[in-house]
Amino acid sequence: MTNNWMKQVDARSASALASGALQPVQVEQTEMEEGGMRFIVRWVASLAVKDAAKVAIPGGPRDPDFNPFLKPDPELTVGPIGDQHVVILNKFPLCERHLVLARREFEEQLLPLARSDFAALATIMSEAGGLGLYNGGTAAGASQRHKHVQWMSEAEGGAGLRVYAGGLSAELPEQGVATHPALAMKHCFVRVRCGRDVPAELAADSLYAGFRRACDALELTPGADGLLPPCNVLVGDGWLLLLPRSQEHFEGISMSAVCFAGTLYTRTPEQIEAVRRVGPLRALAAVGYPAGD
Repeated sequence: MTNNWMKQVDARSASALASGALQPVQVEQTEMEEGGMRFIVRWVASLAVKDAAKVAIPGGPRDPDFNPFLKPDPELTVGPIGDQHVVILNKFPLCERHLVLARREFEEQLLPLARSDFAALATIMSEAGGLGLYNGGTAAGASQRHKHVQWMSEAEGGAGLRVYAGGLSAELPEQGVATHPALAMKHCFVRVRCGRDVPAELAADSLYAGFRRACDALELTPGADGLLPPCNVLVGDGWLLLLPRSQEHFEGISMSAVCFAGTLYTRTPEQIEAVRRVGPLRALAAVGYPAGD
């Protein structure tokens, strides 16, 4: 496969950086280990600027009357992907090539993910690997109601589901279901086919089937309005992870899907100490549901 998408992303990123439309976040970080796993906790010093603009990362403004995805900023727009999505640069990227894949027409963020949502992700992932993310609702860290998923590129020491590799069997067959012994919240891992050089159509089918299997395993069903309870979905490294969410914050820290990929983001150095005090795993568990419930 050609690297056509990444060429487009890089060209748009270069022009958006030059104009100031793209504003990469500045971070200081520390590492913590727990349960044999390595976590990175990053203090985003530039978050105060975004808070002043009523912006939360990743995503966009929390003003319910403003929708940055319905008519996205042309300077941040890469182009359509498939029939139903558009690729947009995340205005405040947490890494290089941090993308939003938004529905072209408005849909509620809490509607169950469709195959087309996974197809958009699979198209990018089949070329460049990386991590797919979904914040389903405010309690799951979503800052926009307009349905979208996100993609983050691979980077050494960056976010990824490989943080959990030691507690999961690589021999599990496709669509096999697992839980991780170190995670004290309700969750479900499903073995899927996705990533660099996996054909996009095959990956989309596998991801969508895995999502439905995880929903069934956790009894996560849409309500009468068709909306799911708040949840996070992460895909990458051959796995899909689904986590129901009870609340958005731990000690004032907004916990979005990326936090479950081994990288937590805080607004102040004091919040880093709050995570250190209880440990990353307990901080993550605090925003989910106890595994035994």
